[in-house]
Amino acid sequence: MTNFKLIVGVSSVALGLAVASAAFADDQASTSPPPTSTAPPASPPASPPPAPTPPPYPSMGPTLSNNANSATFDAGPLGKLTVNGDISGLGFVQNNPGEDLDLNQNKVAGVDLDNGLVTIQKTDGFAQFVVQAGVYSFPALGTAYTTSTRTTTDLFGAVPVGYLKIVPNGEWSIEVGQLPTLIGAEAPFTYENMNIERGLLWNQEPLISRGAQVNWSKGPWAVSVSWNDGYYTGEWTSVSGNITYTFKNNDTLVFAAGGNASDNFKTCINNYPYCLNKPLINYYFGYGAPTAGSGPIGWAVPLGGQSQGDIFNLIWNHTAGKWALTAYGQYDNVPSTTWFGPGGESWGIAGLAKYSINSEWSIAGRAEYEGSSGGANLLYGPGSTAWSITITPTYQKGIYFARIEGSYVGISSGTLGDEFGEHANQNEQVRGMLEAGVMF
Repeated sequence: MTNFKLIVGVSSVALGLAVASAAFADDQASTSPPPTSTAPPASPPASPPPAPTPPPYPSMGPTLSNNANSATFDAGPLGKLTVNGDISGLGFVQNNPGEDLDLNQNKVAGVDLDNGLVTIQKTDGFAQFVVQAGVYSFPALGTAYTTSTRTTTDLFGAVPVGYLKIVPNGEWSIEVGQLPTLIGAEAPFTYENMNIERGLLWNQEPLISRGAQVNWSKGPWAVSVSWNDGYYTGEWTSVSGNITYTFKNNDTLVFAAGGNASDNFKTCINNYPYCLNKPLINYYFGYGAPTAGSGPIGWAVPLGGQSQGDIFNLIWNHTAGKWALTAYGQYDNVPSTTWFGPGGESWGIAGLAKYSINSEWSIAGRAEYEGSSGGANLLYGPGSTAWSITITPTYQKGIYFARIEGSYVGISSGTLGDEFGEHANQNEQVRGMLEAGVMF
């Protein structure tokens, strides 16, 4: 272990002391004299207007909040539209860097504009919509960092999310377009999550899919079902969904699942050059850890494998006072195919927690363990296992936010050539990150 391990300690030191104060005012009773005239009594003071609420998209985790005073304007026949977004930059330092999506060796340190996103949305009426546009990156544990310009080009383009939403009544809605996944406990973009980097389990999940989604909610139940192209294959052959039950104490229990309803490989066989473009990169990114030992040949496994497999989550969310807790398990499998080699499976557990020190400061943490089996390379070589820990102190005041993060990934068992570092033979990675920006 090198001195980079000190990065993990930086997060704890950064917390410091939180100062809290409270002021209370006593009600004072007063005695009114009997009325001496026939004038009508004074009208009671008008009720204050309701506090503004943040826009519903994007959905946010418990540490950062959308701007409740986001800009709104009247768009004529479209009605009232809301404009909000995030502009943020990050810096990182790490040991044992691997290769990014372009197979370029990562540097030990770097800076980038990780989010420059604007969202326009209509949130009322029968016909609603969301359009999110800009640049973005997806920093994730155990994977080399790829800049926002390359991530935007190689993955989902300048409009990563955009969909029409039909709302016939208070229970039902239908969405059609480019949709965030229903799988997993962590969202795609950095500012939606407790931590800057997404975790090892997130690396196995789809991010954004093209398709149609039906939502229903009544009482404590909420159900969403989607027919989509899974790992952004361009083939609408995948089905995903989740079921959420909300308990009286506002805890939620979520079961999510997704899988391919077809064994048709034509996207990656008949249209092979197409697979070498965006879908290929997306499979590679979402199929486990892209390390120095992975390359174009290895990409054939997720192309025919993970897109044909199944994935399942069981997620529990709990809030109590200053605490927000999430615990979830995940299982996914890759079928064995003639074209794309051996199959395999992976499973993992993760715990995420946030503690609010005061209205401006909080600290979040995440711990994970993930294992795999079979001949497919789902992690750091066939049959590999790994674990991680992440600590993220966060500050937000109004529209401004900043957070520092320390993370560690350890490979318990792996394959030389599929691990960390220039020669893909190192079994650990320590990374420190700083992200700051504006939620407008």
